[in-house]
Amino acid sequence: MSESHQLSDLQLGLLRILWDRGEATATDVHTALLEQDRELAPTTVSTMLSRLEKKGTVTHRVEGRQFIYRALVTEDEVRRSMLSRVTDYFFGGDVSALVSHLVVDRDVDPDDVARLKQLLAQRSGDAEDDDDV
Repeated sequence: MSESHQLSDLQLGLLRILWDRGEATATDVHTALLEQDRELAPTTVSTMLSRLEKKGTVTHRVEGRQFIYRALVTEDEVRRSMLSRVTDYFFGGDVSALVSHLVVDRDVDPDDVARLKQLLAQRSGDAEDDDDV
């Protein structure tokens, strides 16, 4: 991935609201945060949205006197970027070490284990198909 999206919990919270709603004013975001028991001043929310815009993760359009924000990045792009960073930083880029850490250090539901096996089998099949080319 060419862009790195490393975001704080608060920044992710703001983006989640925009992902859920599609678009929102700073007031809408502030209200949504209050509903999540995150007490921030409206000016703090506006400042955070402005910082996200400078990072290139959100943009706005003007309607009357209000800025209406929307995300420029998808949740999947952010997840991929942040997980890539965690994998590189904590596991030296070793994906199997990351997965091993997740599986060993958590209670993993048998359905999750079955799903992981299915994903790995599909991935192995994809790799074999690539070898045939």
